[in-house]
Amino acid sequence: MVNAMSDMIQIARKELKTGFRNPWAYSFLVLFCTFSLSLLMLNAQNPVQGYSSTTGSMLNLILYLLPLMTLFLGSFSLTAEKEDGSWQLLSTYPIGTLSFITGKYIGLAAVLLTIVAFGYGLMGVISWLLGNPIDLLTYGLFLAFSCGLVLLFLGIALLIGSLSRNRWQALTIAVSIWFFAVIGWPALLLAVLGMMPYLWIKPLLVLLTFLNPAELVRLYIVIKLGGGSILGPEYYQWVTWVQQPGGSAIFIGICLLWVICSILIVYAIWERGRSYA
Repeated sequence: MVNAMSDMIQIARKELKTGFRNPWAYSFLVLFCTFSLSLLMLNAQNPVQGYSSTTGSMLNLILYLLPLMTLFLGSFSLTAEKEDGSWQLLSTYPIGTLSFITGKYIGLAAVLLTIVAFGYGLMGVISWLLGNPIDLLTYGLFLAFSCGLVLLFLGIALLIGSLSRNRWQALTIAVSIWFFAVIGWPALLLAVLGMMPYLWIKPLLVLLTFLNPAELVRLYIVIKLGGGSILGPEYYQWVTWVQQPGGSAIFIGICLLWVICSILIVYAIWERGRSYA
Protein backbone atom coordinates (compact mmCIF):
# COMPACT_ATOMS: atom_id res chain seq x y z
CA MET A 1 0.00 0.00 0.00
CA VAL A 2 2.81 2.39 0.94
CA ASN A 3 4.77 1.51 -2.20
CA ALA A 4 1.70 2.01 -4.37
CA MET A 5 1.08 5.44 -2.83
CA SER A 6 4.73 6.41 -3.30
CA ASP A 7 4.66 5.31 -6.95
CA MET A 8 1.47 7.29 -7.54
CA ILE A 9 3.01 10.44 -6.03
CA GLN A 10 6.14 10.06 -8.17
CA ILE A 11 4.08 9.69 -11.34
CA ALA A 12 1.98 12.72 -10.38
CA ARG A 13 5.11 14.81 -9.78
CA LYS A 14 6.54 13.75 -13.13
CA GLU A 15 3.27 14.69 -14.82
CA LEU A 16 3.27 18.06 -13.12
CA LYS A 17 6.76 18.87 -14.38
CA THR A 18 5.92 17.68 -17.89
CA GLY A 19 2.61 19.53 -17.92
CA PHE A 20 4.07 22.88 -16.95
CA ARG A 21 6.74 22.48 -19.62
CA ASN A 22 4.14 21.71 -22.28
CA PRO A 23 3.57 24.69 -24.63
CA TRP A 24 0.01 23.45 -25.21
CA ALA A 25 -0.82 24.21 -21.57
CA TYR A 26 0.33 27.81 -21.86
CA SER A 27 -1.42 28.24 -25.20
CA PHE A 28 -4.70 27.18 -23.64
CA LEU A 29 -4.00 29.38 -20.60
CA VAL A 30 -3.56 32.46 -22.81
CA LEU A 31 -6.63 31.54 -24.87
CA PHE A 32 -8.80 30.96 -21.81
CA CYS A 33 -7.75 34.23 -20.17
CA THR A 34 -8.10 36.25 -23.39
CA PHE A 35 -11.61 35.14 -24.22
CA SER A 36 -12.80 35.33 -20.61
CA LEU A 37 -11.50 38.86 -20.16
CA SER A 38 -12.82 39.97 -23.56
CA LEU A 39 -16.30 38.74 -22.71
CA LEU A 40 -16.08 40.31 -19.25
CA MET A 41 -15.11 43.72 -20.70
CA LEU A 42 -17.83 43.59 -23.35
CA ASN A 43 -20.38 43.08 -20.59
CA ALA A 44 -18.75 45.45 -18.11
CA GLN A 45 -21.96 47.46 -17.69
CA ASN A 46 -24.08 44.42 -16.88
CA PRO A 47 -24.09 42.79 -13.42
CA VAL A 48 -22.47 39.36 -13.36
CA GLN A 49 -24.91 37.69 -11.00
CA GLY A 50 -27.25 34.72 -11.25
CA TYR A 51 -28.36 33.36 -14.61
CA SER A 52 -28.46 36.10 -17.27
CA SER A 53 -27.36 36.71 -20.86
CA THR A 54 -23.89 37.58 -19.57
CA THR A 55 -23.45 34.48 -17.43
CA GLY A 56 -25.07 32.33 -20.12
CA SER A 57 -22.51 33.54 -22.67
CA MET A 58 -19.68 32.91 -20.24
CA LEU A 59 -20.98 29.40 -19.55
CA ASN A 60 -21.05 28.63 -23.27
CA LEU A 61 -17.50 29.93 -23.71
CA ILE A 62 -16.21 27.74 -20.89
CA LEU A 63 -18.21 24.77 -22.19
CA TYR A 64 -16.59 25.07 -25.62
CA LEU A 65 -13.02 25.60 -24.48
CA LEU A 66 -12.31 23.60 -21.32
CA PRO A 67 -13.47 20.14 -22.49
CA LEU A 68 -11.43 20.48 -25.68
CA MET A 69 -8.37 21.62 -23.76
CA THR A 70 -8.74 18.75 -21.30
CA LEU A 71 -9.25 16.12 -24.00
CA PHE A 72 -6.14 17.26 -25.86
CA LEU A 73 -3.76 17.49 -22.91
CA GLY A 74 -5.01 14.32 -21.23
CA SER A 75 -5.05 12.07 -24.30
CA PHE A 76 -1.71 13.35 -25.61
CA SER A 77 -0.10 12.61 -22.26
CA LEU A 78 -0.88 8.88 -22.49
CA THR A 79 -0.17 8.52 -26.22
CA ALA A 80 3.20 10.21 -25.61
CA GLU A 81 4.05 7.42 -23.16
CA LYS A 82 3.47 4.88 -25.95
CA GLU A 83 5.26 6.80 -28.71
CA ASP A 84 8.31 7.70 -26.61
CA GLY A 85 8.62 4.21 -25.15
CA SER A 86 8.34 5.52 -21.59
CA TRP A 87 5.61 3.05 -20.65
CA GLN A 88 7.62 0.10 -21.97
CA LEU A 89 10.44 1.16 -19.68
CA LEU A 90 8.18 1.79 -16.67
CA SER A 91 6.43 -1.55 -17.12
CA THR A 92 9.73 -3.32 -16.44
CA TYR A 93 9.77 -1.78 -12.96
CA PRO A 94 7.58 -3.02 -10.09
CA ILE A 95 5.11 -0.16 -10.47
CA GLY A 96 1.41 -0.95 -10.40
CA THR A 97 -0.74 -0.02 -13.38
CA LEU A 98 -3.38 1.54 -11.13
CA SER A 99 -0.73 3.68 -9.44
CA PHE A 100 0.49 4.79 -12.87
CA ILE A 101 -3.00 5.73 -14.13
CA THR A 102 -4.06 7.40 -10.88
CA GLY A 103 -0.80 9.35 -10.70
CA LYS A 104 -1.32 10.47 -14.29
CA TYR A 105 -4.84 11.62 -13.48
CA ILE A 106 -3.78 13.54 -10.35
CA GLY A 107 -0.85 15.23 -12.08
CA LEU A 108 -2.86 16.26 -15.13
CA ALA A 109 -5.75 17.44 -12.97
CA ALA A 110 -3.36 19.62 -10.96
CA VAL A 111 -1.99 21.22 -14.15
CA LEU A 112 -5.43 21.86 -15.63
CA LEU A 113 -6.93 23.16 -12.38
CA THR A 114 -3.96 25.52 -12.00
CA ILE A 115 -4.73 26.95 -15.44
CA VAL A 116 -8.38 27.36 -14.47
CA ALA A 117 -7.53 28.95 -11.11
CA PHE A 118 -5.14 31.43 -12.72
CA GLY A 119 -7.72 32.39 -15.33
CA TYR A 120 -10.44 32.94 -12.74
CA GLY A 121 -8.09 34.82 -10.45
CA LEU A 122 -7.20 37.19 -13.28
CA MET A 123 -10.88 37.55 -14.19
CA GLY A 124 -11.77 38.42 -10.60
CA VAL A 125 -9.05 41.06 -10.35
CA ILE A 126 -10.00 42.68 -13.68
CA SER A 127 -13.71 42.72 -12.82
CA TRP A 128 -12.88 44.38 -9.50
CA LEU A 129 -10.71 47.02 -11.24
CA LEU A 130 -13.53 47.71 -13.70
CA GLY A 131 -15.79 48.48 -10.76
CA ASN A 132 -18.14 45.62 -11.54
CA PRO A 133 -17.03 42.75 -9.30
CA ILE A 134 -18.59 39.35 -9.89
CA ASP A 135 -21.05 38.15 -7.29
CA LEU A 136 -19.21 35.72 -5.00
CA LEU A 137 -21.82 32.95 -5.32
CA THR A 138 -21.84 33.27 -9.11
CA TYR A 139 -18.03 33.34 -9.14
CA GLY A 140 -17.88 30.19 -7.02
CA LEU A 141 -20.39 28.38 -9.24
CA PHE A 142 -18.41 29.29 -12.35
CA LEU A 143 -15.27 27.93 -10.73
CA ALA A 144 -17.11 24.74 -9.75
CA PHE A 145 -18.46 24.44 -13.30
CA SER A 146 -14.98 24.67 -14.79
CA CYS A 147 -13.43 22.26 -12.27
CA GLY A 148 -16.23 19.76 -12.86
CA LEU A 149 -15.72 19.87 -16.63
CA VAL A 150 -11.97 19.38 -16.24
CA LEU A 151 -12.20 16.46 -13.81
CA LEU A 152 -14.90 14.58 -15.74
CA PHE A 153 -13.47 15.12 -19.21
CA LEU A 154 -10.01 14.17 -17.98
CA GLY A 155 -11.33 10.65 -17.38
CA ILE A 156 -12.54 10.55 -21.00
CA ALA A 157 -9.20 11.95 -22.15
CA LEU A 158 -7.29 9.13 -20.45
CA LEU A 159 -9.65 6.63 -22.05
CA ILE A 160 -8.94 8.16 -25.48
CA GLY A 161 -5.21 8.01 -24.81
CA SER A 162 -5.50 4.36 -23.81
CA LEU A 163 -7.30 3.39 -27.01
CA SER A 164 -5.18 5.52 -29.39
CA ARG A 165 -1.92 4.38 -30.90
CA ASN A 166 -0.52 7.86 -31.58
CA ARG A 167 -1.25 11.56 -31.12
CA TRP A 168 -2.99 11.94 -34.47
CA GLN A 169 -5.45 9.20 -33.67
CA ALA A 170 -6.02 10.71 -30.22
CA LEU A 171 -6.58 14.12 -31.83
CA THR A 172 -9.22 12.74 -34.19
CA ILE A 173 -11.10 10.87 -31.46
CA ALA A 174 -10.88 13.81 -29.03
CA VAL A 175 -12.32 16.30 -31.53
CA SER A 176 -15.11 13.86 -32.45
CA ILE A 177 -16.12 13.30 -28.83
CA TRP A 178 -15.93 17.04 -28.10
CA PHE A 179 -18.12 17.82 -31.10
CA PHE A 180 -20.85 15.32 -30.21
CA ALA A 181 -20.75 16.05 -26.44
CA VAL A 182 -20.73 19.85 -26.70
CA ILE A 183 -21.82 21.16 -30.10
CA GLY A 184 -23.90 18.38 -31.61
CA TRP A 185 -25.54 17.23 -28.37
CA PRO A 186 -28.94 19.01 -28.75
CA ALA A 187 -29.44 17.69 -32.29
CA LEU A 188 -28.25 14.21 -31.31
CA LEU A 189 -30.55 14.18 -28.28
CA LEU A 190 -33.59 15.22 -30.33
CA ALA A 191 -32.83 12.63 -33.01
CA VAL A 192 -32.50 9.77 -30.51
CA LEU A 193 -35.50 10.73 -28.36
CA GLY A 194 -37.65 11.33 -31.44
CA MET A 195 -37.36 7.66 -32.39
CA MET A 196 -38.30 6.35 -28.94
CA PRO A 197 -41.78 5.54 -27.52
CA TYR A 198 -43.18 8.27 -25.28
CA LEU A 199 -42.76 6.29 -22.06
CA TRP A 200 -39.06 5.79 -22.79
CA ILE A 201 -38.27 9.46 -23.29
CA LYS A 202 -37.78 10.60 -19.68
CA PRO A 203 -35.73 7.56 -18.51
CA LEU A 204 -33.60 7.75 -21.66
CA LEU A 205 -33.13 11.51 -21.21
CA VAL A 206 -31.80 10.91 -17.70
CA LEU A 207 -29.48 8.13 -18.87
CA LEU A 208 -28.07 10.14 -21.78
CA THR A 209 -27.54 13.17 -19.55
CA PHE A 210 -25.53 11.10 -17.07
CA LEU A 211 -23.43 9.76 -19.95
CA ASN A 212 -22.53 13.27 -21.14
CA PRO A 213 -20.45 15.09 -18.50
CA ALA A 214 -20.79 18.42 -20.32
CA GLU A 215 -24.58 18.32 -20.13
CA LEU A 216 -24.56 16.93 -16.59
CA VAL A 217 -22.41 19.75 -15.21
CA ARG A 218 -24.17 22.41 -17.30
CA LEU A 219 -27.61 21.46 -16.01
CA TYR A 220 -26.43 21.52 -12.40
CA ILE A 221 -24.82 24.97 -12.68
CA VAL A 222 -27.71 26.51 -14.65
CA ILE A 223 -30.15 25.35 -11.96
CA LYS A 224 -27.91 26.60 -9.13
CA LEU A 225 -27.65 29.97 -10.89
CA GLY A 226 -31.44 30.20 -10.89
CA GLY A 227 -32.05 29.41 -14.54
CA GLY A 228 -33.93 26.15 -14.06
CA SER A 229 -37.10 27.61 -15.60
CA ILE A 230 -35.50 27.79 -19.06
CA LEU A 231 -34.86 24.04 -19.17
CA GLY A 232 -38.47 23.05 -19.72
CA PRO A 233 -40.85 20.60 -17.98
CA GLU A 234 -38.74 17.57 -18.92
CA TYR A 235 -36.14 18.70 -16.38
CA TYR A 236 -38.53 19.48 -13.54
CA GLN A 237 -37.22 16.56 -11.46
CA TRP A 238 -33.65 17.74 -12.04
CA VAL A 239 -34.51 21.18 -10.69
CA THR A 240 -36.15 19.57 -7.67
CA TRP A 241 -33.25 17.34 -6.63
CA VAL A 242 -30.54 19.92 -7.36
CA GLN A 243 -32.28 22.56 -5.22
CA GLN A 244 -32.91 20.24 -2.28
CA PRO A 245 -30.48 20.49 0.69
CA GLY A 246 -28.55 17.37 -0.30
CA GLY A 247 -28.55 18.11 -4.04
CA SER A 248 -24.95 19.29 -4.18
CA ALA A 249 -23.75 16.24 -2.22
CA ILE A 250 -25.59 13.95 -4.67
CA PHE A 251 -24.03 15.77 -7.62
CA ILE A 252 -20.52 15.48 -6.14
CA GLY A 253 -21.13 11.77 -5.54
CA ILE A 254 -22.18 11.29 -9.18
CA CYS A 255 -19.04 13.10 -10.35
CA LEU A 256 -16.82 10.97 -8.11
CA LEU A 257 -18.46 7.84 -9.46
CA TRP A 258 -17.84 9.10 -13.00
CA VAL A 259 -14.14 9.67 -12.27
CA ILE A 260 -13.65 6.34 -10.49
CA CYS A 261 -15.34 4.38 -13.27
CA SER A 262 -13.23 6.17 -15.90
CA ILE A 263 -9.98 5.39 -14.06
CA LEU A 264 -10.96 1.74 -13.57
CA ILE A 265 -11.79 1.32 -17.28
CA VAL A 266 -8.46 2.89 -18.27
CA TYR A 267 -6.70 0.66 -15.72
CA ALA A 268 -8.32 -2.46 -17.21
CA ILE A 269 -7.19 -1.48 -20.73
CA TRP A 270 -3.59 -0.80 -19.69
CA GLU A 271 -3.38 -3.85 -17.46
CA ARG A 272 -4.56 -6.05 -20.31
CA GLY A 273 -1.98 -4.53 -22.63
CA ARG A 274 0.69 -5.04 -19.99
CA SER A 275 -0.26 -8.70 -19.66
CA TYR A 276 0.10 -9.28 -23.40
CA ALA A 277 3.31 -7.26 -23.66
